[in-house]
Amino acid sequence: MTVRELVHETLDGLVNTDKQMLTLFYLHGLPQIDIAHKLGIPLGTVKSRLYAAKQRFKSSYPYPPVLKGEKTMRKLPKMLPEYTITPTAKPPFECKWEEMMGWFLIPRLGEKLSWAMYDWPERERTETYTLEVTGRARVHGVDGVEIVVHEQRGGEHEGHGESRDIIRTFVTQLTDTHCRILAARHLDGEVKQYFTFLDGDAFLGNWGFGEDNCGNEINLKAKGTIRRNGNQITTEKQGDLLDVAGRYTVTIGGKTYDCICVLDVNTYVMGGLAEYFIDANGRTVLWRRFNRNDWKLEYYGQLWSKKLPDNEQLTVNGEIYVHWYDCITDYIL
Repeated sequence: MTVRELVHETLDGLVNTDKQMLTLFYLHGLPQIDIAHKLGIPLGTVKSRLYAAKQRFKSSYPYPPVLKGEKTMRKLPKMLPEYTITPTAKPPFECKWEEMMGWFLIPRLGEKLSWAMYDWPERERTETYTLEVTGRARVHGVDGVEIVVHEQRGGEHEGHGESRDIIRTFVTQLTDTHCRILAARHLDGEVKQYFTFLDGDAFLGNWGFGEDNCGNEINLKAKGTIRRNGNQITTEKQGDLLDVAGRYTVTIGGKTYDCICVLDVNTYVMGGLAEYFIDANGRTVLWRRFNRNDWKLEYYGQLWSKKLPDNEQLTVNGEIYVHWYDCITDYIL
């Protein structure tokens, strides 16, 4: 949902007098004196009604504006900071990873986060996301929290070449063992589409993880299903896997982090591989996306090793995966 669509949806939820005042003043651009003449009411009445309408709009709008002087999110840099990833001889540690898989926010009241995507080899920021838990929610009797996501997108990720400013909403559940998305809302043309965990493949293909959409496990420890030797990766079985595959020192932006590397093969995106470098607090320090060489070949028209010939490559059971982009969050700033 775009910002414009969200504004109109919020206006539609107000009483008629509030909607009328805000529409005339902000959307039609009428001065307050002209509104008074148009409605046949005193100027003082227009001022008081307009003030009250603005307050009610602010309380109803699901993505609160940043107040002057308020710094709710640290600004992510335009260029990806330099980083190094160094394997260590220490065994991987266990930790509690409560973040939403692929979204980096912990779905708990009071949490908020911003993160950005950076293309390789340019290292330039192409997309930014701000997320905030806005309250409690319940889907089909299952309790969770509502999360509002504000996306500013550009570039060609997932086939979207145009620049867009989008609002989307999730309901997410965090338990002692798993984190999962219960519902998502987005816009399909002029129709608001709602998907929940009961919608089968229509939901699982985009937002579901794990058997019966149990979600991603939050208690991380090495299981031995993925083995790594440098850029060579082997798995004990084919298909989608997620496991801890080593311990690393990550230095980024002048700061150093002791991390485990969680490798995700085909779990988040079929034909994709992701490296999560996660510290002992269970927070993602760096996220790196790789594409199988033939991923979306019909759309992009060439193998990724030809499209991005200078980017790093990994092999998984002999198949080539090519580095595409990285993500960092304001947690490391």
